[in-house]
Amino acid sequence: MQRRTLGQGFEVSALSLGCMGYGKARDIPDRPQMIDLLRKAVDLGMDFFDTAEVYGPWTNEEMVGEAFAGIRQKVRIATKFGWDIDQETGAHRGGVNSQPAQIRRAVEGSLKRLGTDYIDLLYQHRVDPQVPMEDVAGVVKDLIQEGKVLHFGLSEAGADSIRRAHAVQPVTALQSEYSLWTREPEVDIVPTLEALGIGLVAFSPLGKGFLTGKIDAATTFRSDDFRGQIPRFAPRAREANRALVDLIRRVGERHGATPAQVALAWLLAQKPWIVPLFGTRQLERFSENVGALDVTVSESDLVEIEASAAAIRIEGARYPEAMLRRSGL
Repeated sequence: MQRRTLGQGFEVSALSLGCMGYGKARDIPDRPQMIDLLRKAVDLGMDFFDTAEVYGPWTNEEMVGEAFAGIRQKVRIATKFGWDIDQETGAHRGGVNSQPAQIRRAVEGSLKRLGTDYIDLLYQHRVDPQVPMEDVAGVVKDLIQEGKVLHFGLSEAGADSIRRAHAVQPVTALQSEYSLWTREPEVDIVPTLEALGIGLVAFSPLGKGFLTGKIDAATTFRSDDFRGQIPRFAPRAREANRALVDLIRRVGERHGATPAQVALAWLLAQKPWIVPLFGTRQLERFSENVGALDVTVSESDLVEIEASAAAIRIEGARYPEAMLRRSGL
C-alpha cells in the first residue's frame, strides 16, 4: 500500500481504518468478524488504525488490542483522550475533561486495553476550554519523554489551539472532518497545518456514507443509526445534496471508478500529507476504498470537480446543533 508522511516524520499507510463503527456501545455483537477484518487489513498492507477510549467506552480499544496481539510491531495505533470518563467504572459522564491527572489515567487505561507499552499517536479528542492547551501539550510531552506515547495529535481543534499546542510539543497530526461536502478546514485549518508541518487525518472522507452514492432521499435509517439525527441527512437535504454525488459519479465513469473511490482520490490529491480515515464493517467495502489508491484524478478532473462543486450548495449542518455546542464545534 502507498505510504504518506504526517508531521514529525510519522510515516503511515496512505489510508487509515477507523474502528469507531465496530463498537461505540458497550457490546460488540460481531466482535470476531471485526477482529478478522482488522487482521485482513494488515495483510492487505494497511498499518494505520484509529480508536478512542470513549468508544464503548473502552470496549473498542479492547477489541483493537486483541486484533493486533502478536503483530503489534506491524501496526500504528492512534487513540484519544479528552472526554469525561470515570476511570474506575468506564461511565461516560458527558462533557470534556483534559485535566492533567485525567489524561494520565486515560493513557494508562488505553495502554492496558490495547495490550501495548506505547501509543503511536495520541489525540486530544476535543479541546477542553477549562484547561489551557499549553498544559495539555505539556502532559503529552512528558508522556512522550517517558516512552508511553510516540506522537501528539489534536482532533477538531481550531487554528489558535493548534498553534498553542505546537509551541509546547510539536503536533504530528490533526484529525478533522474533511471531504468534498465538508470543506470548512480549507479556510484556516489547512493553511495552518501546512505552515507548521502538521499532517491531516481526514475523518468521514465519504460524508458518513453519502458520497458512496448508495444513499438517496428514499433511504431509511435504523433507529440506532446516528445519521437519522443529522440535519444533512434529512430527506430534503439528501435530495439537494445528491448533485455532489452525481458530479463524482460522472468523473468516476471516465476512470472506471466508483463515487467512493473518486471522493477518496480527490482528497488524496489535495495535499501529500493528508490521510483519509474511513470506516467499514465489510471487507468488500474495504477493498473498494483501498482501490482509490489506483485512481489518478487528472488536473482537468480536479478543475471540473472544483468548478462544479462550487455551484452546489450543501444543505444541512453536519451535526445536530446541541452536539455542535457540546463539542465546541
